[in-house]
Amino acid sequence: MKLSEVKNVLNGLETISFQLPSGELVPSHFHVTEVGKVSKHFIDCGGTVRKEEVVTFQLWNADDYDHRLHPEKLVNIIELSEKILGIEDLEIEVEYQASTIGKYGLEFNGSSFLLTSKQTDCLAKDQCGIPGVEPAVEVVAETSSSCCGPNSTCC
Repeated sequence: MKLSEVKNVLNGLETISFQLPSGELVPSHFHVTEVGKVSKHFIDCGGTVRKEEVVTFQLWNADDYDHRLHPEKLVNIIELSEKILGIEDLEIEVEYQASTIGKYGLEFNGSSFLLTSKQTDCLAKDQCGIPGVEPAVEVVAETSSSCCGPNSTCC
């Protein structure tokens, strides 16, 4: 989900909720402690230099049960971050504390933001000798033509 999509969704909400991949909701007293831009400049195992940029939201559970983050407040935080940090309309990555800091993608289901699982991947499978996905085999229906029938000699 891109930053502009998050802002559009927030403008139509009265409350904000985040749901973990397990279905469990992030406690409603969470805070967004950071909005940032993360740039990653790296080389993959095949020798290709790559760059990635994402906007990050860091969610944190405080012992502050009396204050809730309202949608308009988060929009204000996002807009300030865009202005001060020069954040563009990038994909969102959410950091949330479990047994360690987890990184999640972000979607919206009509009522809650969904923290989606992210996976690692080899970006240079062809360079590393890792077999890729096999191409789909096209199944051709047998026709009544005798061209390639069981008794023909053309096949």
